[in-house]
Amino acid sequence: MESVLACWLILLIAGAAQNPTGVSKPATGAAIDGIVTRDPDSEPVKKALIELIAENQAQGGDYTASTGADGTFRIENILPGRYHLFAERTGFLEADKNHGRSDGRVLTLAAGQVVTDVHIRLQAAAVVRGRVTDEDGDPLPNAEVSVLRQTFVSGHNHWEQAGAERTNDLGEYRIANLASGNVYVSVVPPPDFKSLIEQGGVAARESRSTVPEKPAMSYQTTYYPGTTDRSQATPIQLHAGDDFPIDFALVPSPSLSIRGMVVNVPPQASASIMLQSRDFGLVLNGAEMHKDGSFVIRDVSPGNYTILATVDGSPVPLTARQALQIGAGNVDGLRLVPQPGATVRGRLRLESGSGMRGFDADRMFLALQAVDGEQEGAVTVGDNFSNLTHVAADGTFQWVDVPAGNYYVQMAGDNGAGEGWYLKSVLAGGRDVNDSGIAINGGLVALDLVASAKGGLIEGAVTDHKGVPMANAVVVAVPEARVRARMDRYGKTVSDQSGHFSLRGLRPGLYTVLAWESVDGDAYYNPEFLKVYEARGVALRVGDGERKSLSVEAIAAGEEQP
Repeated sequence: MESVLACWLILLIAGAAQNPTGVSKPATGAAIDGIVTRDPDSEPVKKALIELIAENQAQGGDYTASTGADGTFRIENILPGRYHLFAERTGFLEADKNHGRSDGRVLTLAAGQVVTDVHIRLQAAAVVRGRVTDEDGDPLPNAEVSVLRQTFVSGHNHWEQAGAERTNDLGEYRIANLASGNVYVSVVPPPDFKSLIEQGGVAARESRSTVPEKPAMSYQTTYYPGTTDRSQATPIQLHAGDDFPIDFALVPSPSLSIRGMVVNVPPQASASIMLQSRDFGLVLNGAEMHKDGSFVIRDVSPGNYTILATVDGSPVPLTARQALQIGAGNVDGLRLVPQPGATVRGRLRLESGSGMRGFDADRMFLALQAVDGEQEGAVTVGDNFSNLTHVAADGTFQWVDVPAGNYYVQMAGDNGAGEGWYLKSVLAGGRDVNDSGIAINGGLVALDLVASAKGGLIEGAVTDHKGVPMANAVVVAVPEARVRARMDRYGKTVSDQSGHFSLRGLRPGLYTVLAWESVDGDAYYNPEFLKVYEARGVALRVGDGERKSLSVEAIAAGEEQP
């Protein structure tokens, strides 16, 4: 026992000699002190989950904390770097989060730095609830009710599902955790299994008789306040904490049909036809090919669809895919020609002199994106094509069963890999198709990709109209008009706590840098939206490996938006 006490005394004396003042040495890790409150009454929010996620996982880390009864939190021993800070609590949403923007607030932390007074405000999430009934007032269970927002993807108007729920046995639904803003509400009727069973009998009767059948009646996809025409849908303005009641009463109406032929089907093979809503991402209906190659899809509502024919029993996968816009009338004479998908393979090389800094092939991915956005939300059931592929250690890559279309290649790194890099050239048949896109129509397509570490850099500060640095501003480098349908040509980031921002890996070209205090979703992909604000940005040209610095004034949240 005496020897143990002696050891403790020696350690205490040694510690006192090294730190005679009794003051602990400052830690090299950074720290954050903050508080989470509820808007608008500023009451503290306890048990909120705080997440700090490093942009570059190879250099930083991930940290979590929970708020106490007074709403405060502290995270210590943080590695230096750039981080995204999130706060989560059931029934609440961040007040600074703008309709689906998931970047969180950005913090840049240096070794030993202590960031204090981080204030995160949460708002009560909105709820949409109600009941779906039939024409007699009886409940319609298993109907899909969706809350939708309008966004832009690849230059196209896109309906994004903010939340969805199926009705219960009482026809009731409740969609929670919704952010404030304009939304649309729709209900897709439950599957009509009776109609599906009757289709076979109808088809048999049609093959024996030319007497037209009476128009089938069915429930249609309906939009608030009760229209089957999406263009007549009325938006709802949701506010924080709203409990918005919406009831739907569906009435049967003459349904539309799609009739056509599947050709190029091998002997002894058959085909399945599926119809997917491009508005909701749901497979809504389908049919089997008859012996003569014909098919009929019934009970179709007006809207935008993708129709897919998949051949079963073929030696090689055969598919046909086509976009359809259904209006007020039936579709007749549709011709689907299943074909084998293309194989796209190649090698990703590094530009001479680029070195390997920041490039990790094991964490690099390539995405094959449709130039016109037609594959967005496309049917994947029974389809072997995945637009995402991994780059092997030797730089090789491959996609299989690629549907016909015009594509471009997008390079993306996992957790910070490839930061500052961009695809300098995409060669197909010895021709650079980086701008025009890759025309794919079956067969084998060979690509030679060259990645460059000399991506342009635009950095600077965001300020308000008084010149005060602004944190959490959305900063976007908008490319020149001819490539604005290409999402990969934009640079996007969020300013940190000091208003600083950095846009890396930009392809050489002309850009307009814009900053918003708040922007609804990805509205900057909308050409009409950009027309209103483009003059407020800073125009500049970025060269290969060039670094530009600038200051940009943020567009205030209260300013009129289209």
